[in-house]
Amino acid sequence: MAEGISSFWGPVTSADWCEKNYVYSSYIAEFFNTISNIPSILLALIGLINALRQRFEKRFSVLNMSNMILAIGSMLYHSTLQHMQQQGDETPMVWEMLLYFYILYSPDWHYRSTMPTFLFLYGAAFAVVHALVRFGIGFKVHYAILCLLCIPRMYKYYIYTKDESAKRLAKLYVGTIFLGSLCWLFDRVLCGKISQWYFNPQGHALWHVFMGFNSYFANTFLMFCRAEQLGWDPKVVRFMGFFPYVKVQKPKTQ
Repeated sequence: MAEGISSFWGPVTSADWCEKNYVYSSYIAEFFNTISNIPSILLALIGLINALRQRFEKRFSVLNMSNMILAIGSMLYHSTLQHMQQQGDETPMVWEMLLYFYILYSPDWHYRSTMPTFLFLYGAAFAVVHALVRFGIGFKVHYAILCLLCIPRMYKYYIYTKDESAKRLAKLYVGTIFLGSLCWLFDRVLCGKISQWYFNPQGHALWHVFMGFNSYFANTFLMFCRAEQLGWDPKVVRFMGFFPYVKVQKPKTQ
């Protein structure tokens, strides 16, 4: 905690990161780790608007809203460093991965009602247990397993996609999660050394920024793949020649 600035939220009861607490405000424990979630909210909002405007299936609207909820939960957690807010960050992380699992695997699932029912019950049960038990490293292992379960299907979509612009989205997805993970590990493992530096590179804040773009690229790639499955003639176009999004041409009967 910075000298001369008191804490509005009281003692830290959650996991703490490698950023000095309450440097800029008594209301924000980790300033950069808090504001670095803003890009995630804006990118998810762009994805939500595109999904609604082009009348994609509701699953993509829910997915983008879950990205926004996760980013808001992360802001509350890092601004307060309280255990309850940490749970409000971690539980939506698991829910979000369950949504990705559904979007990735549901098109080929023969028993359509069983998957959403199971995932809903799993997510609800996790929320209850997580509210009662502190998992620590167990949460990280659980989250990593959920991420790994999505990789085979994501790779299958990649190899079956012929559009080079869509493939580029998948590569950006891999690149951002790789760079973000390096920043997360750098901040977590080398915190003892970083805290002695004159300048803190804010690795965890960079993780937030990279993961905001990672979610956007993943969502956009999945929207393209789903539009192909539905025969909507999708194309990856770039706003102002830079920012990618999916544009579809539905058959007139739709």
